[in-house]
Amino acid sequence: MIMLNKEPIVQHLMKYVWVNGKLIPEKEATIPILTHALHYGTSIFEGIRAYWNSDNNNLYVFRARDHYVRFHDSAKIMSIKVGYSVDELIDATVELLRANDVHEDVYIRPITFVSASTVNLDIRNLDVTTAIITVPFGHYLEPKGIKAKVVSWLRVHNSMFPMKAKVSGIYVNSVIAIIDAKVSGFDEAILLNRDGYVAEGSGENIFIIKDGILYTPPVYDSILEGITRDTVITIARDLGLTVTEKRITREELYTADEVFFTGTAAEVTPVVNIDGRVIGNGEPGPIALKVRSYYMDVVHGRVSKYKNWLTPIY
Repeated sequence: MIMLNKEPIVQHLMKYVWVNGKLIPEKEATIPILTHALHYGTSIFEGIRAYWNSDNNNLYVFRARDHYVRFHDSAKIMSIKVGYSVDELIDATVELLRANDVHEDVYIRPITFVSASTVNLDIRNLDVTTAIITVPFGHYLEPKGIKAKVVSWLRVHNSMFPMKAKVSGIYVNSVIAIIDAKVSGFDEAILLNRDGYVAEGSGENIFIIKDGILYTPPVYDSILEGITRDTVITIARDLGLTVTEKRITREELYTADEVFFTGTAAEVTPVVNIDGRVIGNGEPGPIALKVRSYYMDVVHGRVSKYKNWLTPIY
């Protein structure tokens, strides 16, 4: 269960999960204690959202194809065989959401993990399991603005691990960072890269705004190529905003007019305080709020230009 401000945002798994091509009751989805991925973090995953639109009584999965393409890219990097094509995984997601009769915002977690029971580190010929689960999901971070800390832990560098891949094991870097931030009284962590430039949050990309221009770290600076990041860059330009990818220093965080995180879970979350420094006037800024509002319209299917990003369920 994920907690924010002591309130759970994930109540329960839904009735069915999809495992290796079949729908099964979630209580039957168990793994042996010697499962390789449990010990070595050898799994690749995605985080996808689907949004309920009450105006037309439909559920829309946002950028499913892009997520599953990245899922396959992660598998290639890790020499893991997913066993299902992008189209098959999209179809499986639709099947699962319909089976669970979802009529609310939901988080979708596809995962392929090395399921063999062995201590062998060479995973190339080991058995894997591919599964998809769904959970009801609200706000991961407070949309009214959060406090962040630049932690001492650095983001893993591209030369140490391919950060293009979403691999579960590498997320211990994020776990230790968020613990550092939380015990210090902050809501979220910001990690620098080994060169001292801003990388990203524990599970989010980051944008700053200065004099009306949006800046975000380049993809070569040890960051995940976020799909929400790409979405925000695209829609911000639609709104007539200038977006520039460049290296960002720590002091530029402090002097920014606005700062916000982006991510599938985080959506567009304003940051109003960093390391005890008030950002802007200490409230979510007008540009972040404008981008967030448009983003929410896009994901709920209210912007016809981006209907191709949506997979309707009903």
